[in-house]
Amino acid sequence: MRLLHIDIDTLRADHLGCYGYTRATSPNIDRIAAGALVFENVYASDVPCLPSRTALLTGRFGIHNGVVNHGGTDAEPAIDGPQRGFFSRLHLDSFPNRLRESGLRTVTVSSFAQRHSAFHWHAGFDETYDVGKWGMETEDEVYAVAADWLRRRGRHDDWFLHVHLWDPHTPYRAATSYGEPFRDSPPPAWLTEEVRARHWQGCGPHGAREGRGFRPNEYDRAHYPRQPQEIADMAAVRAMFDGYDVGVLAADRCVGRLVALLEELGVGSDTAIMISADHGETLGELNIYCDHQTADEHTTHVPLVLGWPGLGPGRRRALHYQFDVTATLLELLGQKVPESWDGQSFAAGLRAGADAGRDYLVVSQGAWTCQRGVRFEDWLLIRTLHGGYHLFDDVMLFDLKSDPFEQWNLAAQRPDVVGRGSTLLAQWHAAMMRNAARGRDPLENVMREGGPFHVRGELPAYLERLRATGRGELAQALAEKYR
Repeated sequence: MRLLHIDIDTLRADHLGCYGYTRATSPNIDRIAAGALVFENVYASDVPCLPSRTALLTGRFGIHNGVVNHGGTDAEPAIDGPQRGFFSRLHLDSFPNRLRESGLRTVTVSSFAQRHSAFHWHAGFDETYDVGKWGMETEDEVYAVAADWLRRRGRHDDWFLHVHLWDPHTPYRAATSYGEPFRDSPPPAWLTEEVRARHWQGCGPHGAREGRGFRPNEYDRAHYPRQPQEIADMAAVRAMFDGYDVGVLAADRCVGRLVALLEELGVGSDTAIMISADHGETLGELNIYCDHQTADEHTTHVPLVLGWPGLGPGRRRALHYQFDVTATLLELLGQKVPESWDGQSFAAGLRAGADAGRDYLVVSQGAWTCQRGVRFEDWLLIRTLHGGYHLFDDVMLFDLKSDPFEQWNLAAQRPDVVGRGSTLLAQWHAAMMRNAARGRDPLENVMREGGPFHVRGELPAYLERLRATGRGELAQALAEKYR
């Protein structure tokens, strides 16, 4: 068995053709998807980058593995303590080590560990390759390293190769050689001038007026000409969508080159391919532009395309966590899912052609905001402990069928749905707390330590900026909310 995992950072499912996007961002991924299984409702349990990949590695929720933040105590995995053996549980039960147990040589091409000081990512990999640019590399630089390994080892049997592409991640860095492929393609229609103007009067990091975090105009235009500095007009809206979509197109180009190389090596038909992401991106939803700060639909929903011998093609609509998919891969390879995992295999259903999944999913964000969301039926309910200096309502309810871009909070109008979602969230929390990392809820600990990492210490200066830009009433509201 050969398994190629193409992990595209910050990739929204709904910006791929195989998920219905009208712009031609993903011709190579779409070709793979046409002969593969396409999962329409896969979610990262914990976002953004560091929590998501730790959950994928460990098969466990952040509330169990201890990682929900990008700094502080809860940016490190919970250790074994006195029960640690010669090999740690993190090592033994990691996804790559379990693949090793099935006989695969495990390899990662990624600068993720370096970028986030997340060297636990290496647990269970036989070979690790850091491209060396801290996540700022482009697809051609990643391809060079991955292609070198494939040319040396790709004809051998029994390997797992993880290739991590960063091109859709902000700041949008696709080379000028791509030109403007979407010049004649309209951007998504929901983000109108009315919406943009309302956002311009709002607040929060990566809001319409704060181009990078809490501060405007800090992206190096010489290196990142596709990255808008602020969303001052509809030209900037188009620049955002075009910049992101060209990043997706760049990553897709690497996908095509890798598949072509497999064919050149004579192993294309014998290699399983999984394409996924660590999280998505908000492109204006909730007045967050070019970032991933919430437990909302577009940050937690990820694409998942799986080309596996004997399975597919077809589409699956059931709800799954991303680590349910990796649990399923282990079972397809004849491995047992570790008892420590929260991931649940659905391999039997896949083999039978069934489309069964979870009744609901719980997702979290702890690096920019402190939120938990529950995804059930057509609904997403989000409860906010810390809004990251956005003035979010404490409870938000979105009907994703009629309002896929989360424009209208229906919590006040639908208390019955809020009640149902709150019950599901409470039941999940009670069950998870029995084995919580370090004996406590990591999100509550994030709050005790001063809030999400990326907003710590930012409020005083940000209040002054709000006042200086004619948003004094928002400064007052934030000061009162976070006093």
